[in-house]
Amino acid sequence: MTIQWFPGHMAKARRQMEEKLGLIDIVIELLDARIPYSSRNPMIDALLKGKPRLVVLNKSDLADPAVTKDWTDFLKSDHTGVLAIESVSGKNLAEIVPACKAKLLHKTKAQLAKGINPRNFRALIAGIPNVGKSTLINRLAGRSVAATGDRPGVTKAQQWIKIGGEMDLLDTPGILWPKFADPAVGYRLAATGAIKEEILNLEDVAFFTVRYLLERYPKLLAARYSLDALPTELTRPESIVAVMEEIGKKRGCLRSGGAIDLAKAAKTILKDLQTGKIGRISLETP
Repeated sequence: MTIQWFPGHMAKARRQMEEKLGLIDIVIELLDARIPYSSRNPMIDALLKGKPRLVVLNKSDLADPAVTKDWTDFLKSDHTGVLAIESVSGKNLAEIVPACKAKLLHKTKAQLAKGINPRNFRALIAGIPNVGKSTLINRLAGRSVAATGDRPGVTKAQQWIKIGGEMDLLDTPGILWPKFADPAVGYRLAATGAIKEEILNLEDVAFFTVRYLLERYPKLLAARYSLDALPTELTRPESIVAVMEEIGKKRGCLRSGGAIDLAKAAKTILKDLQTGKIGRISLETP
């Protein structure tokens, strides 16, 4: 299954980003700490053309801390810095500007050697929809300058934003890529709320999520929904569906006559995942 997804405003945003790259000193690439691979746009390397980069893993408070540490170590390179943050609480946000300056130190030294007084460095913040760009920008700016929301596609246009006296930041709309060749990537994006509900069947997304939780976080799943027994054989689809139905029963997701409303149960599971009510969960490992 290949999932096609490339709205017109995203194509426009990609063109605008390419046009502005000549003005940019460094790119802040914002990823979801729960799905760093799936939330990384595979077109980004070609788009950025070797610009210095700081990878920021947002929503780290929702992710498994041990897995986030593995991702941080995995993503580090000579050309890329990595920082785990939480934009809502502000955790580690103060480290972003110093981390960017450290990546640009060679350029600053070269300018000073030529007698040039360095200006504010210019950063572009890039990431897929609903990864928390606007919340991060507002926290960095100390005021509400970017629209926020818990749905993808809130930011529609680019804007320059001054951050203190050192950084000018270019906000961009979230950019996805033309298609997801790997269905698992689409399911992870849908499970974390990065793509709109109508793109994928929510029951399929919840099925994918429950199966993963049974494999990696069975105790958290059982504790959240007071499940007495969990299946040990996960290759049988009916075993996963039975767990979803039990969750639906526990949460009162019923139709008239007492039948389980699986669609409602799926929404409940995904909402609990996205808000951290099941626990700190990472949906993929390096």
